[in-house]
Amino acid sequence: MRDVLLALIPGLLAHAWFFGPGIVVQVVLATAFAVGFESAMLYLRGKPQALYLGDGSAVVTAVLFALCIPPLAPWWIAAVGMGFAIVLAKHLYGGLGYNVFNPAMVGYVVVLISFPAELTRWLPPGAIAEIRPDLTASLHAIFLGSLPADLGWDAITQATPLDSVRTGIAEGRTVAEIRSQDVFGDFGGLGWEWIANWFAIGGLWLLWRRVISWHVPVAMIGTIAALGLAGYLIDPGSNPSPLQHVFSGAIMLGAFFIATDPVSGCTSTRGRLIFGAGVGIFTLVIRRWGGYPDGVAFAVLLMNMAAPLIDVYTRPRFYGE
Repeated sequence: MRDVLLALIPGLLAHAWFFGPGIVVQVVLATAFAVGFESAMLYLRGKPQALYLGDGSAVVTAVLFALCIPPLAPWWIAAVGMGFAIVLAKHLYGGLGYNVFNPAMVGYVVVLISFPAELTRWLPPGAIAEIRPDLTASLHAIFLGSLPADLGWDAITQATPLDSVRTGIAEGRTVAEIRSQDVFGDFGGLGWEWIANWFAIGGLWLLWRRVISWHVPVAMIGTIAALGLAGYLIDPGSNPSPLQHVFSGAIMLGAFFIATDPVSGCTSTRGRLIFGAGVGIFTLVIRRWGGYPDGVAFAVLLMNMAAPLIDVYTRPRFYGE
């Protein structure tokens, strides 16, 4: 768990660099709520506090959740998300090692579906932002639910690159026309592509440390790139390039840090390849035809449900069987 937290630091710092200090506040808030709920559930279940609080799993859940929500989301978003993640998705299933679903994604999907307005207040990257909230303004928005008098939500929020693509295609515009907006970078979203790069570097470090295996990340990213390339070659006017798919949204975070969860994923080698490919397929399906611009969280939860069955059919044979 400590290695995972260390690997998340580069992406977290990049996020703060491009979108301001609000993300750091969200990480602190989510961590505080996660540890609080974890401690309460351990007490109710009669488990030793020091042993289970020290494993770091609640903190990892909190950081992954915080990285998925807007930097200026109200404080109670973290409270609700961590309540569902730690209490429902983790402890009511038996605690660490028994959860069927990825706790961080359960918490995120609950708040995404329940509070869509608060989950769409994304900030533009600093390079194109007319007004960038500082720490004081961020704290004011997070804890009081409003901005200082000289600021307004319309002035500081903007659609994400994935939102822009989804809306533009629905309006009949081509991908080339959509990408002429200043929210796009070289091949992904402006700022978002660099965040994805740093998450990828953190993920490669986890591979080098052998904390995770290569099967899920390679299968997920490879499937998204292959299907994205096929769609782009068939109709480049309505399908983004594979690089834009890979370096926009939560693909890198999901591939290296979320879909690789050893508890809610598959255990066999072939199962991990199928699991990663399934997450990639569902992500693209949701992005193209679903009601949400990014589908990583939903895709992971769908494959969590399929993981036990996949393991049944992909277990290696015993010698002599």
